[in-house]
Amino acid sequence: MSTRLCAVSMLASLMLATQPAAAAEKSRLNAVGISVGSLDNPYFKALVRGALGEIRSINPTAHINTVSSDFVLARQQAQIDQFIVAGVDMILLVAAHPQQIEPSVRKARQAGIKVVAVDVEAAGADVTVQSDNRLAGKSVCTYLAEKIGGKGNLIIQNGPPVSSIRDRVEGCRSSLKNYPGIQLLDDKGDGKASSFGGMNLMLSHLQRYPRIDAVFAINDRQAIGADKAARSQGRQEMIIGSVDGSPDIEAALQQDTRVRVSAGQNPFLLGKTAAQLGNRLVNGESPQERDIRMPVPLLTRDNVREYKGWGAVH
Repeated sequence: MSTRLCAVSMLASLMLATQPAAAAEKSRLNAVGISVGSLDNPYFKALVRGALGEIRSINPTAHINTVSSDFVLARQQAQIDQFIVAGVDMILLVAAHPQQIEPSVRKARQAGIKVVAVDVEAAGADVTVQSDNRLAGKSVCTYLAEKIGGKGNLIIQNGPPVSSIRDRVEGCRSSLKNYPGIQLLDDKGDGKASSFGGMNLMLSHLQRYPRIDAVFAINDRQAIGADKAARSQGRQEMIIGSVDGSPDIEAALQQDTRVRVSAGQNPFLLGKTAAQLGNRLVNGESPQERDIRMPVPLLTRDNVREYKGWGAVH
């Protein structure tokens, strides 16, 4: 295993091992509500698996209600209302909107429910557990900049207005300040966090710009779409980087694509850590850190075969 990936695995394990184990005694955690973006998405499936495993280890008889908001704010607001009526002890929340969800979060907290924001920020939450998205964007764009020799044209494919995407874009922009020879052609286009959206946005950019040397997509799905668009137009001068470390990007890195790098996330560990910290809150403990940022190792063609992927449990 590479030094970078090994170090991340050790750090993540240490973060969990050094947390006080509230479950060692009888936990007060009896009912949990979980609302994620989409239960059809492999990323959120892994996140939920991590959370469920931890909750079951704390209380095998805990009642757990897992639902999908499909990123619709009104639906998630209704789900939180249902959790409140059900009298859950804790809510694990992947916010459909980081600011507009705040009234619902505060309503839950006023009802005595602990709210843990997972993957993205949720205003008013007791604690937030997310990947270090700013570092992810910075690391990937630094990698792209170095690979094109510190000069050329770069595009940032932006996405939906959630905190994780905002941080990735800001991280990328900050890295480009070190490369005055790189021209940022565009950073406003929304690829909708999907392969189809990334492909359409890339087709628009290909029509507008005669040469593109690098593309930073805010997630792997957009990167896959951008690569498809470039190949369909015979435009393969660029290299592409993204964030997530998904199974699709693992395959892309081992195939004839323009994808060269992705910052990997560990959704299983995100879910597990969120559940553990939420349990501590329920049992009256106050964590020292309220904003937990998890490691984001770079996944490249050089180390992809060593990568444990989203199925990793540590």
